[in-house]
Amino acid sequence: MVELHGGLASGKFEHERALAPIKPLNATQAAYLAALKANPQTIVLGPAGTGKTWIAAAHAADLYRQRRIGRIVLTRPNVPAGRSLGFFPGSLEEKFAPWAAPVVETIRERIGRGAFDIAVKNGEIEMVPFEVMRGRSWSDTFVLLDEAQNATLQEMKTFLTRLGEDCTAVINGDVSQCDLRETSGLAQVIAMIRAQALPVPIVEFGAGDIVRSGVCAMWVRAFSALEGAHAAV
Repeated sequence: MVELHGGLASGKFEHERALAPIKPLNATQAAYLAALKANPQTIVLGPAGTGKTWIAAAHAADLYRQRRIGRIVLTRPNVPAGRSLGFFPGSLEEKFAPWAAPVVETIRERIGRGAFDIAVKNGEIEMVPFEVMRGRSWSDTFVLLDEAQNATLQEMKTFLTRLGEDCTAVINGDVSQCDLRETSGLAQVIAMIRAQALPVPIVEFGAGDIVRSGVCAMWVRAFSALEGAHAAV
């Protein structure tokens, strides 16, 4: 998905094992990485297969590995499941496992399995559902909000006002895939940023930026054409 090239990472992770820096595969990935490095908040939009989640997870892992942040928090709205996460049995990690697996795997690969397990045990890597977010605040933390198109405006307000000092946030979504019956909170936040000229970069991937596979790109375009035809009726 993203090409890696040689290099050594700092930090005492798994006997100082080599860690290859992230190398963008196209101009949009390069703009995304630049935005992540220069801004405390970044909104990234686009279809599946563009690397937007992978890059966020890898960048978070590198910041943690280099001790530039103390924690990583993963979250997303609960709408697609149709029921509160609290309804399902198991630990919080088990409830989140299906959607968090790609992010978790990337972080584990970047920092090492042993360091990952210790970080989870110590609460330095945490998965937080929206339903328990109110009253929380984060500092010295990288926060990844995935599937943000399914957050209501009130949920987006709750999330964005949790962010404290030395906090980096990535808000990741695809507004064309909203499962809400109301207007997406992410879409409304984007409109606010543009109307008020807020200093939050918005990086938009398109079908031409898909790097997962040619098959993935083909189907993204096919479904986009179908949805466009339905919208025109």
